Amino acid sequence: MASRAGGDGKEPINEQVVANTYANMRTEMNQLYTKITELEMEVSEHSLVVGAIEPLDPTRRCYRMIGGVLVERTIKEVLPAVHRNKEGLEEVVSRMKEALEKKKQEITEFELKYKIRIRKGDGNAKDVTMKEASAQGVLVGPAGGQ
Repeated sequence: MASRAGGDGKEPINEQVVANTYANMRTEMNQLYTKITELEMEVSEHSLVVGAIEPLDPTRRCYRMIGGVLVERTIKEVLPAVHRNKEGLEEVVSRMKEALEKKKQEITEFELKYKIRIRKGDGNAKDVTMKEASAQGVLVGPAGGQ
């Protein structure tokens, strides 16, 4: 019991535990960024589908993937479901962004509590913005073409 640093039983007891806890928190934050980006792409796909089928004749046939099975329906039947799915995804993205902000705050408090400083060689800003996170995975070739 003498090795504990705090009285609440949850205090990290040494430098390695603090480092591991901090790394886990950062990993959770990165996972939230990744999932938010993924869901935002799905919202965008839903918007494209709505934009493509909305002006068409409501009685026209269309196909929808439901649980891995392609089902034939009419636009009149599919459009409300696509709208509902899009709204649900937007709500989930909103909640995940709130969770991300809480996680950022938690990490900041943890950094202040244990005086954690991140060393960066190029002096970039500390936090990755959502725009930067969503731009990951884009491959651009060199100028001049090879």
